[in-house]
Amino acid sequence: MNTGPERKVRSILHRMGYRFRLHRKDLPGKPDIILPKYETVVFVHGCFWHRHKGCKDATLPKTRQNFWGNKLEGNVTRDRAKERALRKLKWRVIIVWECETKNLEKISVRLRNLLAPRRLLQF
Repeated sequence: MNTGPERKVRSILHRMGYRFRLHRKDLPGKPDIILPKYETVVFVHGCFWHRHKGCKDATLPKTRQNFWGNKLEGNVTRDRAKERALRKLKWRVIIVWECETKNLEKISVRLRNLLAPRRLLQF
């Protein structure tokens, strides 16, 4: 909640003209960013905590590997359940990874491409 990567994504969305809500408790998983007009939620995941596949920041610690393996796998399982529940409620789910927020231009393009089709459908 209110991490640096989240603030970056919110800033990008705001500059692009999108208005949003934060951390709605009535939605499964309390998404980081909610764009109600576009029926879209955005989760900004930390690469380590949410196990971003192939990311150098998602390595397992060398100590207490059993503990960390179980803990982090539980996070991934919970993430998938939240995503399924939101999709069942007809919400579109976008995941932004912490490592992606290091390149603001790239993430801006990605968000614009993902959200633009929804924007065109609005009357």
